[in-house]
Amino acid sequence: MAGVDPGPAIPVWLVEDDLGCIICQGLLATPATLPCGHSFCRDCLKGLWAAGSASRPRSCPTCRESAPAPLQLRKNTLLQELVDKYSRALRESSSGGVDLSLASSKPVTSNTPERKMRDILHDLEEIQKKLRENFTWKEAFEEQPQAEVQEAPYSSSCPLPDQSHPAPKSTSRFAQWAISPTFDLRSHSCSLEVSKDGRAVTVSRHPQTHLGGHERFVTCQALCSQAFSSGQQYWEVDTQHCSHWAVGVASWGMKRTQILGRTQDSYCVEWKGTSQLSAWHMVKETVLGSDRPKVVGIWLDLQEGNLAFYSVADQETLLYECPVSASSPLHPAFWLYGLNPGNSLTIRPIRV
Repeated sequence: MAGVDPGPAIPVWLVEDDLGCIICQGLLATPATLPCGHSFCRDCLKGLWAAGSASRPRSCPTCRESAPAPLQLRKNTLLQELVDKYSRALRESSSGGVDLSLASSKPVTSNTPERKMRDILHDLEEIQKKLRENFTWKEAFEEQPQAEVQEAPYSSSCPLPDQSHPAPKSTSRFAQWAISPTFDLRSHSCSLEVSKDGRAVTVSRHPQTHLGGHERFVTCQALCSQAFSSGQQYWEVDTQHCSHWAVGVASWGMKRTQILGRTQDSYCVEWKGTSQLSAWHMVKETVLGSDRPKVVGIWLDLQEGNLAFYSVADQETLLYECPVSASSPLHPAFWLYGLNPGNSLTIRPIRV
């Protein structure tokens, strides 16, 4: 009697991050979805908000959109169903000696009975289908007309290029104020890794739970060791290898449960990964447009009380500028999207 035809191998390319919580870095447990569309473990989100200041507006840990108050965090039954199916499929496949790593795009094969294997694969395909349907709103958002770009005028404190003797493209007009700050090993989240030279920070595939200390951020944020209370400084950040990010400055006293740009002592520009670039100043958001800068230059002029952000290519193009106070020393500050292991930001050398 001929054997049963197992049929063609079915590729599974769903990534586990689709069912993960950015706060605890684990699979969603009793997931709650905010109006912006991002989901978290309900208890994780409640704990994060409870640890913050009662006077601060609650916001999404991923996209920073403010959450309406009062907000009842209800369980997302669809996501819970998907997580349960994924967990069951993973347990059954493990007992049968099958590798169902969702990060792999290799076809899945098995020596388990055909019917059981097909059920597992069907569940995984259903997860993928429902997730795609659930996040169709993201694509629709990207197709909508973007908000008008708000361009800030050049400040007298920002050095202007000499038009009669233009500088070579390889040279930055900020070169004489260039610094190379390094990441502080005490402040970065346990979900981040710092390179040996201290100039790159990466979302780790395995949270470093052995790292302790009350000075560490809860979410994927980090400060640099250098603090500035006077003078003029300029540095550049390569953002090409990070899907969602924010770069700016903050005081060391910024609470570790708070989000960059959502406090009185932090300022930033932020790429949300949804074709939107924004600036955050005094807890207010200004939408700048839909062009994503590959490199961001930060000009901190504490003599004039001015902070400016530039998109750096062949030359620096002003993105946004605002007044800044140095009542407390300011550190270079960073945020990375924590559910994409490998996301990284790098402080790069200035062109001189």
